[in-house]
Amino acid sequence: MRRRPATGHAAIPGHYAGTVPTSSPPSLVEIGRRAKAASRLLAVASSAVRNEALLRSADVLEQRSGDILEANAADVVRAEEAGADVTSLDRLRLNGQRVTAMATGLRSVAGLPDPVGEVVDGWVRPNGLRVERVRVPLGVVGIIYENRPNVTSDAAGLCLKSGNAALLRGSSSAISSNTAIAGVLREGLAKAGLPVGGVGLVEDTSRASAVAFMQMDGYIDCLIPRGGPSLLASVLEHATVPYVLDGAGNCHVYVDSAADLSMAEAVVVNAKTQRPGVCNAAETLLVHRSVADAFLPRVSAALSEVTLVGDAATRAVLPHIGEATEEDFATEFLGMKLSVAVVDDLDGAIDHIARFGSGHSEAIITGDLAAATRFTTEVDAAAVVVNASTRFIDGEELGLGAEIGISTQKLHARGPMGLRELTSVKFVVSGNGQVRS
Repeated sequence: MRRRPATGHAAIPGHYAGTVPTSSPPSLVEIGRRAKAASRLLAVASSAVRNEALLRSADVLEQRSGDILEANAADVVRAEEAGADVTSLDRLRLNGQRVTAMATGLRSVAGLPDPVGEVVDGWVRPNGLRVERVRVPLGVVGIIYENRPNVTSDAAGLCLKSGNAALLRGSSSAISSNTAIAGVLREGLAKAGLPVGGVGLVEDTSRASAVAFMQMDGYIDCLIPRGGPSLLASVLEHATVPYVLDGAGNCHVYVDSAADLSMAEAVVVNAKTQRPGVCNAAETLLVHRSVADAFLPRVSAALSEVTLVGDAATRAVLPHIGEATEEDFATEFLGMKLSVAVVDDLDGAIDHIARFGSGHSEAIITGDLAAATRFTTEVDAAAVVVNASTRFIDGEELGLGAEIGISTQKLHARGPMGLRELTSVKFVVSGNGQVRS
């Protein structure tokens, strides 16, 4: 978890330029106070009560699906009129299936083991002191995010299950959807007898409030941004509260000389096209020189709807594609575009990933155990995958339940952040009168 002082200004997508406030607006401070007070009660609430709040919220989500979809439709119309791109609209748009998925997610989280109170480890000292490390909630988790209204439900549900209060700050593009969903979640808290301040939503979507949100020292214990490069840059520049970066996903698939090419084709197509606008989608394909002539034409045909750009060696095999620049290899496209490079060997693939990768998820397709072992050992990323799609790097797919994000940093969490990543530890030391000499 990082902490640094604010140093200046950076663009925040979807918000107007403004002056960094000298103090948080009173409404923001009041929301923070309510969340802080609620966090103390949530931390000591029983698992059964927190689960009840999740289950009741899920029921109300489905009951109010029509209201939520109506609010979302208004957001979508505004986004379309503002010229939002296809990827942004896909992230913003809800339908009945997606609302049901949010409710299902809350029920799934309710069914997960409660991390709060778990004894991580323990030991007894020679003087008889019993030492235990016990999981405790972080307190107030602030989530600042763009477009995706489902984050409102997913993030709040994970925070509640792990005994934390959620302080949510979405973008202007989804404000109607977020307001409707947060209202449902607060109703679920109330039905379970928990403080409604446990789910706080900042409705001021100005740039000034975004910066103030990142500087809510004394209220936010951990900030998690969910958004694009500009939002992450703003957090790096402005945040004075501790934060965990849900970073960019410039993910690679490397097809080794010992790869099963049919498997490789299926994995690359899935990693790129199954949902291209998400962080665990593949953005670069690396191919061993010895299989390039055989593999590139077939994968090009399979990716007929994807714009391919390649290095000189790739274009020697696929002359119809465009030239890949250094910027292309460093870009998270979040769309139907893929950079392709031919590498001489495994070392070349590892070096390329080290140079251009974002530390998110990297995959190798190979039948060579030694190559797979080297790849998983030497590639520096939150997740490394052997003979499977990068799209599996997701909390639910990995058995963690819903996730609050995927951390690309190394402290305090790395990779998909589930319930345990929303806790800290407390030392509990028990004695029978020991004093230190």
